[in-house]
Amino acid sequence: MDLRNIAIIAHVDHGKTTLVDELLKQSGTYRENQATTERAMDSNDLERERGITILAKNTSVEWKGTRINIVDTPGHADFGGEVERILSMVDGVCLLVDAAEGPMPQTKFVTAKALALGLRPIVVLNKVDKPDAEPDRALDECFDLFANLGANDDQLDFPHIYASGRSGWADTSLDGPRKDLSALFNLIVRHVPAPKQQRHADEPFRMLATTLGSDPFVGRLLTGRVESGRLKVGATVQALSRIGQKIEQFRVTRVQAFRGLGQQDIDEAVAGDIVSLAGMTKATVADTICALAVDVPLPAQPIDPPTITVTFGINDSPLAGRDGKKVQSRVIRERLMKEAESNVAIKVTDTPGGEAFEVAGRGELQMGVLIENMRREGFELSISRPQVLFREGPDGERLEPVEEVTIDVDDEYSGAVIEKITGVRRGEMVEMKPAGVGKTRIIALVPSRGLIGYHGEFLTDTRGTGVLNRVFHSWAPHKGAIPGRRAGVLISMENGTSVAYALWNLEERGRMFIGAQADVYQGMIIGEHSRDNDLDVNPLKGKKLTNVRASGTDEAVRLTTPITMTLEQAIAYIDDDELVEVTPNAIRLRKRYLDPHERKRHAKSS
Repeated sequence: MDLRNIAIIAHVDHGKTTLVDELLKQSGTYRENQATTERAMDSNDLERERGITILAKNTSVEWKGTRINIVDTPGHADFGGEVERILSMVDGVCLLVDAAEGPMPQTKFVTAKALALGLRPIVVLNKVDKPDAEPDRALDECFDLFANLGANDDQLDFPHIYASGRSGWADTSLDGPRKDLSALFNLIVRHVPAPKQQRHADEPFRMLATTLGSDPFVGRLLTGRVESGRLKVGATVQALSRIGQKIEQFRVTRVQAFRGLGQQDIDEAVAGDIVSLAGMTKATVADTICALAVDVPLPAQPIDPPTITVTFGINDSPLAGRDGKKVQSRVIRERLMKEAESNVAIKVTDTPGGEAFEVAGRGELQMGVLIENMRREGFELSISRPQVLFREGPDGERLEPVEEVTIDVDDEYSGAVIEKITGVRRGEMVEMKPAGVGKTRIIALVPSRGLIGYHGEFLTDTRGTGVLNRVFHSWAPHKGAIPGRRAGVLISMENGTSVAYALWNLEERGRMFIGAQADVYQGMIIGEHSRDNDLDVNPLKGKKLTNVRASGTDEAVRLTTPITMTLEQAIAYIDDDELVEVTPNAIRLRKRYLDPHERKRHAKSS
């Protein structure tokens, strides 16, 4: 059977997963009466809740005698490690571009990776039925983007197609019949080359592992494209590291191929196909699985380095162990090492005490997703504020990561955004231009340090209407101090359960993070102070009772609704001397040192 391997790449929310849904439906992958879910490829709970793709997924469809292996990739820069590996196992890419928004920062990031590998993209101008769509402008911008990224003549001569993934049609012209996606299927079969690996079917077996998964019945599963040869179930193969060191020799217990939304056992893997193998115990991502006669590993894609680090520690608060079952540092370490093994964009290192671990990654969203997954698995953790990783330049200067930020904002809020970005957060304006009626697009280079915790503030400044996208740009000399949070916090000085009357009296001191009848402990942060200093308060102090009763004096206390923070907001809010306590049922803020005397001592010494 003819074979095509293709990845679908795009910026966040430009419709990758929705389009794959339609490709599956129209290729006859689903039975007529089969119950299906929206965004079937986003199979993980967090992906469904947030409406984003976190892990790359494989599927395959058949179209007129050709099998098309499709990989749906994440759009967020934080999960760029997934995209980089995936592109090395396909022969073509469909680049989706929103016809209204045009190419966005993430489009630039994934397209640069695809062009560098020599792939020739198909540009799909998606969402052309939106009222503000401008497909011709978006197409021109795509051409400019390709030219700026150094595309060769072949790559600049890219085919394009107009589509609406949600409505399930694609056409080569804007005034086409708009019936179905057959024009896109035909274009993929015509434009994407068959895997050149098929010509090496008689050579020894070689495959580069690009993703690691696990199955409760089968164990570890390594997925990749077969670069040469054939592999039957039961054959003995070896795993080589990037530098050619032999990791292990094992017997292949299963070979699985992607068929529709599931995986099917097959007897033999052939060159060019994307398959999963089981049977290994140590081999992991970026290793070469090959015949025993092979001694040179396949080259693996270099992965962009991490830019931020977060400390994961054990939960040592007085409320530790009430919610979660997994509280020991040994169990936390095992889970983090397992994550680092399957996610090449994450690095884990032990700290000297052994009670905490430094986890380095691409961004706050990636860290937030990892922490959220762990708390759902029953872990209790204490999390530090994210810190940016620095490098030393060739002249011994200190370099820090800088990100390219693209902001779409209503004209009336652009002044406030520019003031924050260029003034407080040490950014540099690159471009400012109109982006539709009443909207402005601002492009700036901002240090990663300045963006930690900025997203919530940005939404407040733009009344929730602004859209901010960021992608790693380069390393640049240190930009100087960036001010942190301006307000101090209210800290509980007692252990117990909060009382409504006490909180009511404290409301004039600041905004509360907790309500009545909440468990509190000494050193826990219960609110934000209205001034810039921290204040120890007593949330347990009840009303003094007397034997005098007068009408109107004992009315019920009415409390202002407390502020509840999401995990990402809490991590971005805390200061360097504070931690976020994360358990399966609660997110609490606390001081690193719970005892007030110890806090003062450490503040003096630092």
